[in-house]
Amino acid sequence: MDTPAELGEFLRTRRARLRPEDVGLISYGARRRVPGLRREELSQLAGVSVAYYTRLEQGQSNNASEGVLDALAAALRLTEDEHTHLRNLARPGRTKRRPAERPDSARPGTRQLIAAMGDVPVVVVDRRFEVLAWNPLGHALTAGHLDARSPERPADRPNLQRLLFLDPHTRELYPRWDEEARRAVASLRLAAGQYSEDRRLAELIGELSMKSPEFAALWSRHPVNSCTFGAKAFHHPTIGPLELSFEMLQVPDDSGHRMLMYSAEPGSSSEAALRLLGTVTRSAVTRTEQPTAPRDPKAAMLNAGGDSRPESR
Repeated sequence: MDTPAELGEFLRTRRARLRPEDVGLISYGARRRVPGLRREELSQLAGVSVAYYTRLEQGQSNNASEGVLDALAAALRLTEDEHTHLRNLARPGRTKRRPAERPDSARPGTRQLIAAMGDVPVVVVDRRFEVLAWNPLGHALTAGHLDARSPERPADRPNLQRLLFLDPHTRELYPRWDEEARRAVASLRLAAGQYSEDRRLAELIGELSMKSPEFAALWSRHPVNSCTFGAKAFHHPTIGPLELSFEMLQVPDDSGHRMLMYSAEPGSSSEAALRLLGTVTRSAVTRTEQPTAPRDPKAAMLNAGGDSRPESR
């Protein structure tokens, strides 16, 4: 990913959303060529020279101090996630280079944990939002039309972002698709800044930009948000509509793996619907795992209308 260009775009979008009167500056009503704050106005607010800020916005400086970045974040009124994103883009040298890529996988302990959470839908994703594992209820809720064992095959792994923008079944799953799309792009932006050296993540962004005009339009606005909790609406093909809360929890290591977990408000119709989905899912899993009984030759003969006893004479 072209980090200097991303930094410039990010700063320009954040300047554009602020007006002089928003930050206590006097606006004399002159027509502005671009919306929002001018470079000199932002420089004044942040206490840096216009020349230095211009170099930063043009990607000509990659050694900005923490003090400068903090001052710019305060002047631009960035959120905590946006402030983190600014640091990642402005100082990409801090990103730890990883060894040659190889297929990732969820830890055995993580798999054991989500398997034990039978009544909670759980999906484990990596930093690219590829599904590394899910429990039966997590699979049934989010991608029941896909093979449940697809996360075990690196070449076939579902990607939550790709499914959302390119898979028609997934699009139908979210009645408030626009809201879900904005959330997805904002979280992907944050990941792209954090893992700027990740080639496969950049390829995913390029693919979505080429194949989905909606993704490209949202991406150009440079939204940034970790989206680690909130509420989602579903219209499930089996159980119908439901509203669920979600939490995205980081696995306690440096893998970048996260567990996406869903829950319903106690006593709500969504809780009843989720319970029903759990019952249906467990029944389906039981049928799939039911061992085939050994063939009994005597029973087979009787079922076929024969008789295993010797013929009487």
